[in-house]
Amino acid sequence: MGTTEIRNVVLVHGAFADGSGWRGVYDNLTARGYRVAVVQNPLTSLDDDVAATVRILDRQDGPTILVGHSWGGTVITEAGVHPNVAGLVYVSALIPDAGENSAQQYEGFGPTPDFVIDVVEGYGYLNPDTFQAGFAADTSDADAAFLRDSQVPVNMAVFSTPVKNAAWRDKPSWAVIATEDRAFDQAMLQHMAKRANATVTNVPASHALFATQPAVVSEVIVAAAQGAAAGTR
Repeated sequence: MGTTEIRNVVLVHGAFADGSGWRGVYDNLTARGYRVAVVQNPLTSLDDDVAATVRILDRQDGPTILVGHSWGGTVITEAGVHPNVAGLVYVSALIPDAGENSAQQYEGFGPTPDFVIDVVEGYGYLNPDTFQAGFAADTSDADAAFLRDSQVPVNMAVFSTPVKNAAWRDKPSWAVIATEDRAFDQAMLQHMAKRANATVTNVPASHALFATQPAVVSEVIVAAAQGAAAGTR
């Protein structure tokens, strides 16, 4: 990207959540002069979520850092081939390769007994009794309750849908990994980030770090914007 300054950021949420969890990151980055847009994934199919993301990317006026949390990592891996995308930031996120699906990323890694998904007519919800422990252990009880009661069900078929493209193979990547994540095995997160040649930042946090660690996540996004603009990491 030469020395072109990157001031656009697009944030993509994961399963069981919506874009409001990015509010702290949004406030942090906009206060620094970044132009931030938040995608609202329908969580109905990979194609639908990619289309929702591409619609927002089409509205950007120049190079953009594309950020995905959890399932949003699969979405940005596919949508990140968009010409406006200059760099990718994975926030405790899935990072499949082309031809792989999300479920394959779990193979060979440890179980996550606190992360319990109840499936009703093909749509997954996080079990309310284990929600805080599995998703948001570093929030207050009140904030965890709000996340629990506002969760967005995901069509479980998304996890068996392969991506056609892996944007990280052509674009620089960064990863923020929650070391207390109970949704993904830690070794799985580190493995995916290493394979993507991502610059990794570890932070003691739950899977909900996109909402609970806005300062750390924002710092990595800024580093990505600067690094992608300069052609360095």
